[in-house]
Amino acid sequence: HAQFNPLAPSPTTAVHYLATKCVDTVKQRQETKWFMPWGPNQCDKIRTFDEAMAKKIEANNIVFAVHIPLPNKEMSSWFQFMLVILQFDIAFRMHNQIKDGALVTIDVSLAYRDDTISKWTEMAHSFEQRKLSCNFTTTKTSENEGRHYECDLLPFMEVGSVAHKYYLLNIRLPINERKNINVGIGEIKDIRLVSIHQNGGFTKVWFAMKTFLTPSILIIMIWYWRRITLMSRPPVLLEKVILALGISMTFINIPVEWFSIGFNWTWMLLFGDIRQGIFYSMLLSFWIIFCGEHLMDQTERNRLSVYWKQVGPIVFGSFCLFIFDMCERGVQLKNPFYSIWASEVGTELAMAFIIVAGICACLYFLFLCFMVFQVFRNISGKRTSLPAMSKARRLHYEGLIFRFKFLMLVTLTCAAMTVIFFIISQVNGGHWHWGEHTVQVNSAFFTGIYGMWNLYVFAIMFLYAPSHKRYGDEQSSGDAGANSGEDNQLTTTITHVDGPTEIYKMIGKEAQE
Repeated sequence: HAQFNPLAPSPTTAVHYLATKCVDTVKQRQETKWFMPWGPNQCDKIRTFDEAMAKKIEANNIVFAVHIPLPNKEMSSWFQFMLVILQFDIAFRMHNQIKDGALVTIDVSLAYRDDTISKWTEMAHSFEQRKLSCNFTTTKTSENEGRHYECDLLPFMEVGSVAHKYYLLNIRLPINERKNINVGIGEIKDIRLVSIHQNGGFTKVWFAMKTFLTPSILIIMIWYWRRITLMSRPPVLLEKVILALGISMTFINIPVEWFSIGFNWTWMLLFGDIRQGIFYSMLLSFWIIFCGEHLMDQTERNRLSVYWKQVGPIVFGSFCLFIFDMCERGVQLKNPFYSIWASEVGTELAMAFIIVAGICACLYFLFLCFMVFQVFRNISGKRTSLPAMSKARRLHYEGLIFRFKFLMLVTLTCAAMTVIFFIISQVNGGHWHWGEHTVQVNSAFFTGIYGMWNLYVFAIMFLYAPSHKRYGDEQSSGDAGANSGEDNQLTTTITHVDGPTEIYKMIGKEAQE
């Protein structure tokens, strides 16, 4: 697998490994702790368990060794994270079948080093249990002995940074019939691992994109707030929410990931999830307030308390996301072999969480569509005031309405793409636990959504910054006094409840003339 691919690199790469069976004798256990599958200090190996039985080697003296990466390769900090999935190759035997609800107890150790001659340094050690989920597709008869079960992939390990060049896994399957440990798990033939990491090429594209976008949003945000502070009135709710959206976008943009190249920061995955969660909650809350503030017939506006019924569930959902993430990646900071998917209760909770999160995202989008529909209906009702105006002012307000409707449609499109991306991200995070039902997010979609968010936030701050022009206070010479009441009403409702905040860039002096 190539470390860098300059032409549209995919976000991740999966590498398959077959564990090597090493023999651990009492003498060797006193000399060394780590077993290398190949190289100058490789372990004593056996090919099959039949060979072990012939040599009278007990199962407790067999160590499954996996070196990551493959020979003549090396890991890189550009890979960002390492997720490892486990799968057992289990043969069917009439006298040794897999029991229902069978649990495999795994004694696993992880070590690292940065060159091929230094000693291995232990990184983690744990005793883990994984529930087997295997099916035998044919009839369980003596004629079919030796055929393999079809077993589901099992979550095994996740490391939040790849700070070292070489990693070594030593896996033992201790057997203790008295304590019922690893009894009734069938005849295990091999252990296969799948290591997944972020591509170095995609990491470089991702870092460059964040580095470029950070100053862009920061500059427009400073310019936007300066325009607000120049106004004689205090900022209104919509303007404050737009600023908060810009701050959350800047927070997720800041490329702190550059530090992960030089530092072993295993908490970067958790930190990235927290940043994305804050942005999600801010973006979803902004859309609700954005539409609500433009509902012209709404009597109460410009107060956050008006939206507590809509914003409250968003904040609560974001808090639940945080708790769920802490239960997974928070614990993995201490034990990279921990997984909420390992237990039956944890799996049900995780599945329920993903399903509920997807349903809530769809319901949110439908509610947002309803709000946009209400805004469009009210805008159409106010257009009846336009024919009574002069031609110049009518063109001016028709331009405002057109731009406003266009921005609302862009908002709806952005919301739809965000909901789709959120659902796919949740499914993608757990797809290894669902067998063949996988969803792959390619780099174009991933970076495209991120670029869309930045462009949208940039456009909102640019278009909603108060203008130095005062079209609402000026009257065209052709306007009759009788029309001024309707004119002022439309000015107030289209621009903002408090008047001076303009929704779009004005048409220009030609509209007045």
